[in-house]
Amino acid sequence: MSNCIVDPRKLLSFDFGEYHPFKTYRLGLAYDLMDAYGIINRDGVTVCQPREATEEEALRFHKPGYLETLRLADSGMWVPNQFAHGLGTPDNPVFPGVYEWGMLVAGASIDGAQHLLSGAASIAFNPSGGLHHAMPARASGFCHINDVVLAIKVLTASGKRVAYVDIDAHHGDGVQHAFYNTDQVLTISTHQDGHTIFPGTGFPDEAGKDEGRGYAVNIPLPPGSRDDVYERVFAEVIFPALDAFSPDIIVTQLGADALVGDRVASLEMSLNTFEGYVKRVRALNMPWLALGGGGYAVENVVRAWTLAWAQMNDVTLPDEIPSLWQTEAATYQISVSSLRGEKMNEPSSHCVLDAANRTINTVIENVLPLIRK
Repeated sequence: MSNCIVDPRKLLSFDFGEYHPFKTYRLGLAYDLMDAYGIINRDGVTVCQPREATEEEALRFHKPGYLETLRLADSGMWVPNQFAHGLGTPDNPVFPGVYEWGMLVAGASIDGAQHLLSGAASIAFNPSGGLHHAMPARASGFCHINDVVLAIKVLTASGKRVAYVDIDAHHGDGVQHAFYNTDQVLTISTHQDGHTIFPGTGFPDEAGKDEGRGYAVNIPLPPGSRDDVYERVFAEVIFPALDAFSPDIIVTQLGADALVGDRVASLEMSLNTFEGYVKRVRALNMPWLALGGGGYAVENVVRAWTLAWAQMNDVTLPDEIPSLWQTEAATYQISVSSLRGEKMNEPSSHCVLDAANRTINTVIENVLPLIRK
């Protein structure tokens, strides 16, 4: 059985705009760095091409009127009612091909889910995916189509219990919304505190409703949370929650905006800790759909997802970045020579630790006991 990765180069022609923080070229740079390290064309790897999700597939979560408005906006021109659907805003621009962009990303994630179900792959990685903010009838947070929800719905339709773990700096609100009332999907999101960053949600008391009570786990962290905080979140919340739920399949959103130096968020996880987290997920040895997500320091994104794909294939890469890729990156004013950067040893500040510990303890005491196999 192979691991499959989506070749994102078909997506590089789409552009959110010169001044928008979401840079699609990061996908090409990440893929090229993986290739430079020799972890694309190797035994046990299948490269998949993105295809557009069908309207029928998208309607499993999105409303018909929203999809029609997004389709009309594909020309990049203004269309009636777009603002009611969150379109044409600074965060969610309409640009030439916006409908095609969203549907290609979604189709790639759906195909990844289907590869797992068929047994064609044990791990599927769509770096372009993880667009977790889109709502049924509204674009939100740079996300037009919620590929995460559409992929998970393919899995649950086959009777699978799914655990979704989101380490993006922003709360995975669209995914939580989709599965808030079910015990078939466990959603876990650790993110920067919603009092300090978009979308302003994701607090510990958002724990699910009705049959889903206890199956939404939120760990909001204060700005400045570093490796010591994340190590406690992983060891005492995320992996115990996964163990308690015992999923058939795991879906991860590997947003890189929680890394130190991001342009939008203010969390301070190191690349070493990010790599270690992915390695621990790999050690669960279960079918795994991995998705990308946020990340607004491109040099962090490309390194994080390269480290992730290496760990998915049980490869530990040397730290010195291949010189040929460094030459390519320089054309985007990116200059990095170390894959992991500096190993972070300094602890979080006392006030950050106090706030984080209160949140973590609240989740451990009040939410984790509600999760059942």
